Amino acid sequence: MHPEPNDSSGNSRTERPGYEFPDTSRTTRSHAGESIEDTRNWPGLILMGVGIALLGLTLTAAGYGFAGWAVIGGIACVLCLAIGALLVVAEHRRIKRKEGLDLSEPRGH
Repeated sequence: MHPEPNDSSGNSRTERPGYEFPDTSRTTRSHAGESIEDTRNWPGLILMGVGIALLGLTLTAAGYGFAGWAVIGGIACVLCLAIGALLVVAEHRRIKRKEGLDLSEPRGH
């Protein structure tokens, strides 16, 4: 029987016949699906989603002439998008640093 690989939280994954982790049979990328699989990315992804929703709300407020709400929404939109992107990049850098690589490494993503 093969040893069970550990994920980043220390939990072991169960081995199933014909199952490879990561799924190297369908991808050549070393981190395919990393953003969804790694739960530490979720706050950043959620913040970016909220930022996109705030962009729509800001444009709607500006279109209807609510200048005050448009300014507040614009500031909140920029903050959510910037902090969300910063969190995702920081987590990606942490993963790469753990592997001994940098962000400009041409292998995988």
